[in-house]
Amino acid sequence: MKHGRVIFEGQTLQVTEGPHGQVQLPDGRLVAETAVQWLPPLQFGTVFALGLNYADHAKEIAFNKAPEEPLVFLKGPNTLNGHHGRTYRPADVAYMHFECELGVVIGKTCRNVRREDAYSVIAGYCTANDYAIRDYLENFYRPNLRVKNRDGATPVGPWFVDAADVPDPMNLRLRSWVNGELKQDGSTRDMVHDIPSLIAHLSGFMTLNPGDLILTGTPDGVADSRVGDEIVTEIEGLGRLVNTIVGDAPAAS
Repeated sequence: MKHGRVIFEGQTLQVTEGPHGQVQLPDGRLVAETAVQWLPPLQFGTVFALGLNYADHAKEIAFNKAPEEPLVFLKGPNTLNGHHGRTYRPADVAYMHFECELGVVIGKTCRNVRREDAYSVIAGYCTANDYAIRDYLENFYRPNLRVKNRDGATPVGPWFVDAADVPDPMNLRLRSWVNGELKQDGSTRDMVHDIPSLIAHLSGFMTLNPGDLILTGTPDGVADSRVGDEIVTEIEGLGRLVNTIVGDAPAAS
């Protein structure tokens, strides 16, 4: 089943996917997806992000090969955004790109998970778009916080999909469009470090908890995102996530 979280008529509600692209409210009513304000589909815990986890993307950004050990960094909860949300592009940057990524959601508290048991600790999956600003990138092995930890720079959703409804998460098509033009077209089967190995790696040195989110990296095809662009990221069977790039964030009052 596909689950979402929205604000409708002033209330935060858990919703499910209805027919014909509609949203089904808890009382059974059906509304258009544009009639609600979308939130990330869950209240996530720790957010892990993978860098250079697709060999073609590593080559695309001038790394000859992906790292032998997973390259992982953390993201704050302020970075998350919902479907149809807006992401700010700082006025002084030259290159800011989208990244369609499979999100893996942990379903139980676990430590030292073996590869062969990894799928048993997964609650489900979601689509994410993890924007990066290349201008701020000092080194992929020591990424600057400003590259990936800006407010609203990681749209997630619209849906969280139960693990039971995703029979083969290592064979899902990922695509991204900019203003209707296809830019990214890859598959999760091309990950360097697959889902079981990522869970085994992370749980080998820390406890994973329900709601923790692992963003598993992006294939090649990333492109600069300009103010006014509509970016659509879609993962087979999980959902189509729409986001719009707007001007620099207003100064805090």
